[in-house]
Amino acid sequence: MKPKLTSTALLTIILLNSVLAVGNYVVVQGDFLVQVGMSSLGNLAGEGHSASLVYFTGAPIVIGLLLLLIVPRCVALEGTAQESAEERLLAQERPQEAPAPAGTPADRAVRLLALLQREGRLVDFLREDIGAYDDTQVGAAVRTIHASCRKVLTEHLNIEPVLDGTEGDTVAVPADFDPSAVRLTGNVSGVAPFRGELRHAGWKVVSVTLPEQPTGQNPQIIAPAEVEIPE
Repeated sequence: MKPKLTSTALLTIILLNSVLAVGNYVVVQGDFLVQVGMSSLGNLAGEGHSASLVYFTGAPIVIGLLLLLIVPRCVALEGTAQESAEERLLAQERPQEAPAPAGTPADRAVRLLALLQREGRLVDFLREDIGAYDDTQVGAAVRTIHASCRKVLTEHLNIEPVLDGTEGDTVAVPADFDPSAVRLTGNVSGVAPFRGELRHAGWKVVSVTLPEQPTGQNPQIIAPAEVEIPE
């Protein structure tokens, strides 16, 4: 950071220089009282040294020492104040990051599964052996589960297609495509870019808004067991 003089430092320099200028003027004009004082300084300096010589030699040294002691402190204080102001300004302009959901990735995955179980009993459906049921019975159950689980995904996950278009459309795959986002099948040879038929648009999660885990609740529990106590 480039140092700058504060108003205090600037006034101090002007005041000390003014004192020096006034002293010079008085010495040159030969004021009696000052001559007496300068004569005393001359006596202290020894023979062969005039009072004017002592004054013109010593005064600049004293003024310089005072400036060395005072000005750096004022500049340092100014630099610290400006740095603090700049830090506060940067902190105000810095965008506030959204707090990350509490818990490990595994905990958040279980929380999402718990929502699907609570609304659509998805775990019950997937864990059940449906081989004994006919298509009509399964179809009726799936319709209810589908509606409930779709509601959970809509409320808590912002999901978008990886590629725009409908199945069967001809799409372009750029040279810098992400292999984790686009899987190439069929006769894949050469180097990108490619053109091919869209078999599936893919899905990507744009944002996730899961509810906070209640304090004290075991994050590994998908759904609590229910026990009805008879009267």
